[in-house]
Amino acid sequence: MSTRASIKGHPIHAMLVPLPIGLWIFALVADVMIHAGGAPGWRTAAFYAIGVGVIGALLAALPGLVDLLSLGPGRSRRTGIWHMAVNLTAVAVFAINFLMRWKTVDHSGHLLLTALGVVLIGVSGWLGGEMVYVGGVGVAPAAREAAGPRPR
Repeated sequence: MSTRASIKGHPIHAMLVPLPIGLWIFALVADVMIHAGGAPGWRTAAFYAIGVGVIGALLAALPGLVDLLSLGPGRSRRTGIWHMAVNLTAVAVFAINFLMRWKTVDHSGHLLLTALGVVLIGVSGWLGGEMVYVGGVGVAPAAREAAGPRPR
């Protein structure tokens, strides 16, 4: 089934999610560099990567919500609800992380929060993949037919 939030058949949600994912993984690298004694610039890089990642994730959530609301009852919808819940939890973790960094230069706990957020987006990514690759969400019917039967 193709998604409602798409441009010429291409899902907008899938186009937007790489931005926050990449930024948050980069923030984890920057946090590791900070703890390894890296230059102070890593702290600034992590701060901005997390902040822009939160904005990007919220922008990606809008077409994701449109797509979720267009799903009928069933396995894909249940998986989509879990995907959304885990994503919102990750966004909350990163938003708290960002606010903590804004208010203090003390970096205790930042690495753990960033790592937790990255684990959460990993779980969420797996759930999103489950929806697409198993449930066929966002896959055009013609593409699905061209792929043939899926081995089990």
